[in-house]
Amino acid sequence: MANRPARPAHEGVVTRVEQLTPHMVRVVIGGEGLSRIEAGEYTDHYIKVLFTPPGVDYPVPFDMGVIRETMPRETWPLVRTYTVRKWLPELAEMWVDFVVHGDAGIAGPWAAHAKPGDVFRFMGPGGGYTPAADADWHLLAGDESCLPAIGAALERMPEGKPVRVFLEVSGPEEEQKLESPAGAEITWLHRGARPVGELLVEAVRGTPFPAGRVQAFVHGEATFVRDLRRYLRLDRGCSLDQLSVSGYWRRGMNEDGWQSSKREWNEQIEREQETTAAV
Repeated sequence: MANRPARPAHEGVVTRVEQLTPHMVRVVIGGEGLSRIEAGEYTDHYIKVLFTPPGVDYPVPFDMGVIRETMPRETWPLVRTYTVRKWLPELAEMWVDFVVHGDAGIAGPWAAHAKPGDVFRFMGPGGGYTPAADADWHLLAGDESCLPAIGAALERMPEGKPVRVFLEVSGPEEEQKLESPAGAEITWLHRGARPVGELLVEAVRGTPFPAGRVQAFVHGEATFVRDLRRYLRLDRGCSLDQLSVSGYWRRGMNEDGWQSSKREWNEQIEREQETTAAV
């Protein structure tokens, strides 16, 4: 069996838990294990959170490469991707917001029952988007899963640039207070029983675009992300370097299934749009 590359994990501890809305929980992570973190360049920093099955002993130091090389698959930690809502290097403190829908899934139930002192293991962070100072205006759109990244982006917006934000949540009780620059227009959309993203697509398509070059950040459920990507690329003529657009999740799939098919999904969308543009 070939040796797997070393993938050491960071290890922090839960320091506090906050109930932001009925379905959004903030878990704040601290501890000396965060001293090796390099973050702050991007506003969409993400981490791979590791959820370990109970009763399993792991090698020390905790290393995903070693675990996958030497341990049975059923003992491997489950991996879930989450955005870093805020990184405070002076405190070695990281905020991670979780959407919680009862006992469904792995991460949500963990967050709902998290308490100070709980161990928190993760890999990363990665990232790739920061609001660009040379854009004429900024468009941000997403569902609950994108709310932490949009909140982080609003806190780093260049001064004096128009900002249009569209956030779709289940209802008014899921709205959050967000720090934003003066003049930012934030539109909350309450889907109720409608499919995720349907209102969001309608709202973005219906908004007048200011003059100049836009930088767009669109993330969330893959179906509406695909629709808005097509709209921005074909109808609005945006180039790829103007866009940070990606599906965080897809209806009917857990993260393992979505991540295994995500590249093929994105490549298919790009082929479809190139074909449509050529007609």
